[in-house]
Formats: sequence, structure tokens, C-alpha cells
Amino acid sequence: MIRVLVAEDMHLIRGALVALLSRELDMEVVAELDRGDQVLDAAIRTRPDVAVLDIDLPGMDGLTAAEALYRKRPSCQILVLTGLSQPGHLLRALKVHVRGFILKDAPATTLAQGVRRVAAGQRVIDPELLAAALETGESPLTPRETDVLRAAQAGTSTDEIANSLALSSTTVRNYLSNAITKVGGRNRIDAIRIARDAGWL
Repeated sequence: MIRVLVAEDMHLIRGALVALLSRELDMEVVAELDRGDQVLDAAIRTRPDVAVLDIDLPGMDGLTAAEALYRKRPSCQILVLTGLSQPGHLLRALKVHVRGFILKDAPATTLAQGVRRVAAGQRVIDPELLAAALETGESPLTPRETDVLRAAQAGTSTDEIANSLALSSTTVRNYLSNAITKVGGRNRIDAIRIARDAGWL
């Protein structure tokens, strides 16, 4: 019996995932979560064989949760679900030892097959997404440039970003300028779009 943990913040989708996996005779859903910062504690408590994690989770994103899970419970294989085919997310997922990466619009049978394969130690990655990830490459942004660009997504002013990140306004402007240049954007908004589409934010 494959023990499965499911972390997805959208209740309807989580319910559908749990129902789908519960129909499989060789699987048991041992935990259902709606936050990323609950994953590690739940995994330690319930000892799943496979953790099915959404990327966009509150509290802690799915890839950060995957990294923590790999460090503390390396025997638990990780399969990530995402609604967007952002190449940067796949590269980051591979770095944190994720075994499977499935798009949410894949056929329903793909999930159960994916769980079985990652439980057996195999990889489950869409070849087209892998090719796109390799073509896009890793983020050219430093962690601080990423923080500043991510903060700018909300349309906040330079002064507000500086205040929230404990930086000077001049430093924030420099980080934004560097980020725009590195991703090849025309301006802040264009840079945010490019970085978000690539999965770098």
C-alpha cells in the first residue's frame, strides 16, 4: 500500500485529488493539507511514501516544503503539481530532489500513475516541459534581486519595497535596474512578466 500525503490549498481541487487517489486499491491518503508549512510535521507524523505538493501553497511554497521534506524524510518521494508550465519551477524542483512534476491539466490517470512511479523511485517529468526548462535555464537573478522584483509585483512603490525589505530606496532602484537588465525587460512590469513566466519568481 502506497501511503500518500496531499498538500493543495484549493479545497475543491484537494478534494478531487484525494477522491481520485482513494479510489486506487494500492493507495491510502494519510494526510490532507492546505498549507506548505504543515507538510514536514504531517510527514513526520504520518510517514507517507509519496508527498503530492502544489507549488503555490500559503505559509511556505511547495518547493521550499519539498526541500525541507527531503532533508528530514528522504525516504518520502515527492511529486509536484502545478497549474503553470513555468520552466524555472522545474529546474528548482529537480535541485530539491523532486521525483515527479505534473501539470494540473494532465489526464486524471496521470496522477495515480505518477504516484506509483515516484514511489518506485522513477522520475515522472513531461519531456516538453523539461526541454523548455533546459532552454530557459536558471534564473539570472540574485536572491536579493528576486526578492525586490517579487515585492514589486504588487505595484508597490520603491520606498514601500525599501521599507518592507529593510533596504534604502537607492539600493532597491539598483536591484530593480539590474533585474530588468538581466531578464531583458523594457521596464519593471515587463521584467516581472518575463521572470514570472519563466518561473523565476
